[in-house]
Amino acid sequence: MRVAFRVHGDVQGVGYRRFAAREAQDLGLAGWVRNEPDGTVDGEAEGPEAALEAFRARLARGPAFASVSRLDWNPPDVRSSLPHPFEIRR
Repeated sequence: MRVAFRVHGDVQGVGYRRFAAREAQDLGLAGWVRNEPDGTVDGEAEGPEAALEAFRARLARGPAFASVSRLDWNPPDVRSSLPHPFEIRR
């Protein structure tokens, strides 16, 4: 299963990308995460449904210094494969 996500709130400059990458790697997910110019954090993840649901819950909580106001979780554009292990993009 594969999803695209976008995290809104105070999520840049607080270690959110490192948090997301670490959580995804712990769950064995493939994918990527990056900061967007509008202040959101964007990414895609792929793996078993149970692992993705756990990842979704962790993203919604975020790291200690983040404040997540909304998490968008959608079907992605599946024309390309995702990197494994999960990576941070700049």
